[in-house]
Amino acid sequence: MKTNKLKKITFLIPFSILLFISLAIMYHAKFITNTYASHFKKQLLWYIIGIVIIFLFKKIKIKKLFDYSFLFYLINIGLLILVLFIGSNINGAKAWIDLKYFNLQPSELMKLSYSLFLAKFISKKKLKNKKEELLFLIEILGIFLIPSFLVFLEPDTGAIIFYGAITLVLLWNSTLRKRWFLIIGIFLMIFICGFFYCYFLEKDFLISILGTSFFYRMDRLLNFREGMQIEHALIAIGSADFLKFSLTKTGIYIPESPTDFAFALTSNVFGLFGNIMIIICFFLLDWWFINDWKTKKKKEEKLFYLSFITIFLLSQIINISMNLGIFPIIGIPLPFISYGGSSTIVLFLYLAIIFSSKQKKKTHRV
Repeated sequence: MKTNKLKKITFLIPFSILLFISLAIMYHAKFITNTYASHFKKQLLWYIIGIVIIFLFKKIKIKKLFDYSFLFYLINIGLLILVLFIGSNINGAKAWIDLKYFNLQPSELMKLSYSLFLAKFISKKKLKNKKEELLFLIEILGIFLIPSFLVFLEPDTGAIIFYGAITLVLLWNSTLRKRWFLIIGIFLMIFICGFFYCYFLEKDFLISILGTSFFYRMDRLLNFREGMQIEHALIAIGSADFLKFSLTKTGIYIPESPTDFAFALTSNVFGLFGNIMIIICFFLLDWWFINDWKTKKKKEEKLFYLSFITIFLLSQIINISMNLGIFPIIGIPLPFISYGGSSTIVLFLYLAIIFSSKQKKKTHRV
């Protein structure tokens, strides 16, 4: 009993600190510009909804979610198609469906349905020979390419990275023989080398296939160190005091600071101490999730949990690297810190499913 309480505390303390930091910088954001005036109230609302979802999921049979995972996947494909026609264009990306009080981002929701469906699909496969393995890889490629192509049209480069990462990590934990990863790696290297050969030496050919807008996006990604966002983010972090607390006094202005640059914005509110606290809290939560993942027995639950850990870790690494100027700016939020309804709710849905499966096992033992 004491062990369970201690385990809950080791999760709740760093988790609560992250939520507190997020709400503090959202409150601070309204003093930067009127555009961020409602961010604090909305972010608080997302957290309340997320916590309610966790409690509601205790009454849901998790097996049913896996049983209907293909349906969820298809519905999400429909939403990705729909957003291309009726989606709101924000910062050059047509990735949101305006629901009046809430902007739904289907590419974020796809992470969840993709994880559920892929975990279910892979857990049921018992590969016995090369023919079955090859057919399996073709099926996986199709499952990956459909949402990735639709998201590419929005465009949302960050989401495609997550779909790819989830796919590779879950494949590694499948019954697929590891020699196939060498073949996958070779194909990926050929594709990447071919792409950059065309990008630098055959630009007209690449533009004729992918269009000028994609070429412009690639230019922005490859020259990510040039721009006001990253320059101001680096100045904010580099010039910050070690410890301070300033909710109302604004520091250096960083465009899109509550979303992509929430880590840098933390320096304006809490100083470098706030950045260090974020990193420590993430380290503790990463350790907690990985150790908890090891206790899972059912294959589909274990794979689903692994997809969450992949998203959680990758989001931290990429977002903080973006803020430090060592990774291109691709619109990936910092988990439980950055402003965003869809991304926050999806993270809470992941937690709700993970915690709910744990709850069912305890109830069964009693």
